[in-house]
Amino acid sequence: MKLFRWAVLLAALSSACAQDSAPGCISCHEQTVKGVHASVACATCHVKHDEYPHPENAAKPLCASCHEPIAKLDAQGVHGKAAREGGAAPDCAVCHGPAHEVKQPKSAEFRAAAIDTCGACHPDQVGEFKVSVHGRAIEQGVARAPFCTDCHGVHSIQPHTSASSPVHPGHVRDTCGSCHGTVALARSFGLPTDRLVSFDATFHGLAARGGSQTVANCSSCHGVHNILPSSDAKSTIHPDNLAATCGRCHPGAGRRFAVGPVHIVEGVREAPAVRWVRNFYLVVIPLVIGLMVLHNLGDWWRKLRWMRLQGPIGALPVAASLETRMLPFERAQHALLGISFIVLAWSGFALKYPDQWWTRPLLAWESQWPVRSLVHRGAALLFVAVTVIHLFSLIRSKTLRDHWRHLLPSRRDVAEARQGFAYNLGLRGTPPARSSHSYIEKAEYWAVVWGAVVMILTGWMLYANNLMLRLLPKSVLDVVTAIHFYEAVLATLAIVVWHFYFVIFDPEVYPMDTAWLTGKSVRKREEHP
Repeated sequence: MKLFRWAVLLAALSSACAQDSAPGCISCHEQTVKGVHASVACATCHVKHDEYPHPENAAKPLCASCHEPIAKLDAQGVHGKAAREGGAAPDCAVCHGPAHEVKQPKSAEFRAAAIDTCGACHPDQVGEFKVSVHGRAIEQGVARAPFCTDCHGVHSIQPHTSASSPVHPGHVRDTCGSCHGTVALARSFGLPTDRLVSFDATFHGLAARGGSQTVANCSSCHGVHNILPSSDAKSTIHPDNLAATCGRCHPGAGRRFAVGPVHIVEGVREAPAVRWVRNFYLVVIPLVIGLMVLHNLGDWWRKLRWMRLQGPIGALPVAASLETRMLPFERAQHALLGISFIVLAWSGFALKYPDQWWTRPLLAWESQWPVRSLVHRGAALLFVAVTVIHLFSLIRSKTLRDHWRHLLPSRRDVAEARQGFAYNLGLRGTPPARSSHSYIEKAEYWAVVWGAVVMILTGWMLYANNLMLRLLPKSVLDVVTAIHFYEAVLATLAIVVWHFYFVIFDPEVYPMDTAWLTGKSVRKREEHP
């Protein structure tokens, strides 16, 4: 029995000591400590408690004495700055409640109360939030639903214009993606799991990844605090409101035709015409480039074996008399064409693949200026100018026109191409006759002409996207985008595989055919009637 009494006494003393190092506090102060501070002794916060009566000038307990790192973060935020400047700003107790009743911040009770706390200073924003999908989820007790601090931060809250703020335009995608990019979380709430991936594949997503601060992000379309499902008539992404939403950046968009889906997943939610275009090029590109590779590999192996390995060491197949292949004006056009094409390919693929190392020089100032777009459009203007100059030069100059006539297709080209291909593959024993301007040059020239027409037309439509969205459905621009991209891939590969081979890597002219510099070619050619 005595043992039991001693146990009860020790338990009482232990409970009193948990409230204070001096158990006498509870004799005068009946208030008990609840919440996260329940296990903290009174003396930890209340200094000079052992003097009685207590000094009247005893300093008020400071939260920073125990929570110094958090206090520093708060001082760096908008609230701390406002407090230092003498403005109205919440202190710790305003958000967390009285020190004796501080609740666990992760508890559902605290999260629900925190919204009203923020609403005391931000009533308009909280009013919109409460009727949004996130606010309704909080009201229904969904523990994982986001509220104010999940987006804006906790203690070091920064204005949305600050580059360190989670809601800064440069970070909105990642902030929203912390929930909508999590597949498991999206599935648990029955949400689409591809919203982040599909956004990243759009022009807006690619531009944002490149560092653009002005391109549309998640909140530009879905709203900020007033996010509603697309089925809600008040939602900014409701079909009836898309014209106004998209029209903020693209005036007139969706007035004549419905805007259509924005989050497009390749092969799943896309216009049938886009899928047809992609499938067409996925067949044509490997077929065309594959035939080029076979043709050139056979040509390279035969020439390497017969002209280099079996001939005198270092012997170069130089023609007896160098033939004039390019006139001075043509060389100038070629130089401008080459510069514009290289810059177009570099800047264009940098728009599509902003995470690659070779895009870094173009991304250095992307947050201030759209460098990639400016460079790409500048190169496009040069490309168009070269095309127009070439056309008018043929009209005005008989000399250039007579030279150009050598590139007109003829029936003989088909036979030469068939015989040349067979010879390179080892299906023919003797070298075929080949015209001075054969199927090799003609195929390349007319491919450039075709590519120029397609790329200029589709490029202009993409540049004039506001006009196109006023006149045509968005699906048409999706098709144009696909054509522009795949045609660029085909053109770039063709230049590398076909043109560079015959100008640089062909053993007959290696290390380079100098026609583009001097007008004279080192290649030995025979004109067959």
